[in-house]
Amino acid sequence: MNYIRKISFYLLFISLFAFAEQFYAETYLLGGKKGWSDVNVRNGITTGTGRYGNESLVLDTNSRKKNPYTDLLLDFENGGFSDTTGNYTIVENTLFSSKKAVMGKGAALSRGKSGGLVLSGTPGSFFSTEGPAGSFMIDFWLCPSIVENGEIIFSWRSSRNIAGKIVYQLITASFYQDKIMCVFSNIFDGYTEDSGDVYLIGSRKLIPEKWSHHSICFTEDDGMLLYKVDGEVEDIQFMTETGHEGSSIFPAYIGTSAYVSICPKYTGLIDDFSVTRSYVNIDAEVDAEIAEALNPKRYGSSGGHFESVPILTKPGTIMNSLKAETDIPPQTEIHFYIRGGDNYFNWTQDYPEWIPVKNGEKITGLTGLYFQVAADLFPDGTGSVTPSVSEIQLDYTVLPEPQPPYKVSAQKGDGSVTLSWSYSTDDTAGGYYIYYGTRPGEYLGRYAAEGNSPIDVGNTTSYTITGLKNGTIYYFAVAAWSKVDSRIRGPLSKEVYARPGVK
Repeated sequence: MNYIRKISFYLLFISLFAFAEQFYAETYLLGGKKGWSDVNVRNGITTGTGRYGNESLVLDTNSRKKNPYTDLLLDFENGGFSDTTGNYTIVENTLFSSKKAVMGKGAALSRGKSGGLVLSGTPGSFFSTEGPAGSFMIDFWLCPSIVENGEIIFSWRSSRNIAGKIVYQLITASFYQDKIMCVFSNIFDGYTEDSGDVYLIGSRKLIPEKWSHHSICFTEDDGMLLYKVDGEVEDIQFMTETGHEGSSIFPAYIGTSAYVSICPKYTGLIDDFSVTRSYVNIDAEVDAEIAEALNPKRYGSSGGHFESVPILTKPGTIMNSLKAETDIPPQTEIHFYIRGGDNYFNWTQDYPEWIPVKNGEKITGLTGLYFQVAADLFPDGTGSVTPSVSEIQLDYTVLPEPQPPYKVSAQKGDGSVTLSWSYSTDDTAGGYYIYYGTRPGEYLGRYAAEGNSPIDVGNTTSYTITGLKNGTIYYFAVAAWSKVDSRIRGPLSKEVYARPGVK
């Protein structure tokens, strides 16, 4: 007899599963017309134009990325000239957009016209906040068309009050004898030699039509001021009393807010102009970017990675497949992953385990209440081509919710209420929950001897709840749970009520 029952239950389970797949199949879309707002982790990933004009996810280029220390960043991507940090606004612009970039897809072209790109900083930005400057780094990529004395790459001119006397200030980088000379005038507080002027001069001659990276750095901890080309030190000074490390430091000080001019007198290309309120924290990152940029690859060989937010479904949901609209040029690849579970609040980067899945193929053994999608994108061997994802469709099965009992009654007792109901007409019901409370529609009971609401009473049609207070009215409803998965609870029955009391 037990064997027959097991066979019958198995056949019922199979039939229920087939029924669920047929009538409770659902989909969830990422991308497409919906967009990619559900993708909240993007490492080395950006958006491009996909099928039908919708956004797609593609590999990001090796353009400079802002970080918590970035004060100004002009990346010139997508033909733009705005500061990606929002700290500076454009006052004047005579530069042109160019696709001959060394970082990313865009650069700026200066044709030697007077003015260049003039920026005004907001309060709190580096060039618009009077006071100690701290550590900083100014860096940029250059590809000059000509190398002549007097060509100015950037300039900031201001003034400050020292003991009641107004003195001018200057930070500039310009061409001098086929090299770059950086000048700091009255920037370092207490430094009076050479009328307060400090010069950094490169030793490497610039070559027309060739990209090179330049960085001017100051560290307030030791007073080191240095100039680097392609990550190699060209000139160094210590802004200290002795001119060497280990003595009293002359700190950098910014005076009155003033405009910053980029390429006010320069002929050639410039890319990724940046000002950073730090040096030590990002120097290694910049050196890595330089090495990557000097390599002709547009996309890094490590590729990019994205992850979706946890996607809420229903208890016991069965994930069936992941179908993605993709463009995968030769030598490029996309690897998809998915994971699922019941409580995403305890998820970590590695738990639950990410499961590799094939685009469009059947997924087996993955169930849960929440699901999360991830993918790795890899470029071709030359780093010049990226794959893309235009849309991801998750196909999953939601198991049916059992119907509630059609008829429920409540009989009061002394400190108790006995509930009775008919069996659910739904064959998927495996047992019942009783919900109770002291207000209609609010089943937040915490007072019954049998436990808090709801109470799992098993597969029965009558149950007595005790420990109730005589004279207090209580409201009840009954819901069935599924024999396929007890986490699946159906809708509530019609509400009934009773007021316990001594008969």
